[in-house]
Amino acid sequence: MKKWIWLLALLTAFPPLSTDMYLPAIPSLARNWQQPLWIINLTLVCFFITYSFFLLVYGPVSDRFGRRPLLKTGISIYIAASILCALAPNAASLIAFRILQAAGGACASSLALAICSDVFETRTRQRVLAYIGVVTAISPMLAPIFGGWLLAFLSWRWVFITLAGLGAIAWAGVHWMRETLKPLARTSRVALWTNYSRLFGNRSYLGLVFLVSFSVMPLFAFIAGSSDIYITSFGLSEQVFGYFFGFNALALMSGALACSRLNRLLPSRRMLTVSFAGIFAGGLWLLSTAATSPWGLALPMLIISFSTGMSRPPSFNLVLEQVDQRAGAASSLLIFFFMTSGAIAMWFISLSWPDKIQILGIMGTVCGGASLIFWLPAQRVVRTC
Repeated sequence: MKKWIWLLALLTAFPPLSTDMYLPAIPSLARNWQQPLWIINLTLVCFFITYSFFLLVYGPVSDRFGRRPLLKTGISIYIAASILCALAPNAASLIAFRILQAAGGACASSLALAICSDVFETRTRQRVLAYIGVVTAISPMLAPIFGGWLLAFLSWRWVFITLAGLGAIAWAGVHWMRETLKPLARTSRVALWTNYSRLFGNRSYLGLVFLVSFSVMPLFAFIAGSSDIYITSFGLSEQVFGYFFGFNALALMSGALACSRLNRLLPSRRMLTVSFAGIFAGGLWLLSTAATSPWGLALPMLIISFSTGMSRPPSFNLVLEQVDQRAGAASSLLIFFFMTSGAIAMWFISLSWPDKIQILGIMGTVCGGASLIFWLPAQRVVRTC
């Protein structure tokens, strides 16, 4: 099981590794290329939009041809695109290469969930997802710290060279793994429309997907806006920003770890109730106090990050419980809405708000409160585990 956990954790860590490691460089890129911040943040937004679109393709195709060949192809594209990003001469080319990078890397997190569904039964799967959540939460904790130190001694281009190296490690792991999709479970053809139309007709599945995607928007907004707030507004260095960002990523990891410990004591629906309430409470904290120091932002975001980390394993597991077949398509559609909502949140926080911390507070309050309101009656009709 440990080998599976490490490989699946690396695959699901592609999005945070691909974004968080170069977050410290965003303000300096805006200055060096003389571009407004929202242009540079398109390297984040376009990555997530492209990533989300290709998720819809990889899942059903993998249900027909298997997980392993799709992963090897997608990761190869990711490696090549990461090298091109390192060579980008301007903002426009970096945005274009980031789109290509996302098109290749999209196979990773989507098919990691499908592999998890192939290999593990329900109760074990939630525990494995919790362990993966702990491991993958380390990547956004360490990635900006590592990126900050790279910037201290080298250039931002080495961030993407490092990502290419991590992609090569993932490719090697996939090369040596066995195919997890059983022959009898393969679809007869790549039925994109049929697969997704059936999922859209599954109200409990679709409702949970929208609920999960909406609840994580404050965290994605923080990811996109944190470097501007900490470095530009509070005047921190890239290295110190990495420590503050890592502090909140540690809270995300702690939430996933708490879920793995509480898995045998609390049902999934109870943990989700507590998690949505925590996101709401963190948003209220941000709104009720004027954050005039880095800790004024970090501490309320700790509550939101911890609650989001605790919600992810049971929410993903509950979503997959709503379908009996087509795990690839189901996991792809889930991650599609998850990442698309994240891209919307990143675009929203990148606008010229006079006080981005207050905007984060509003998002936490609205998203956490609305998720809690809709979840309380919904848990009576969804299939639980």
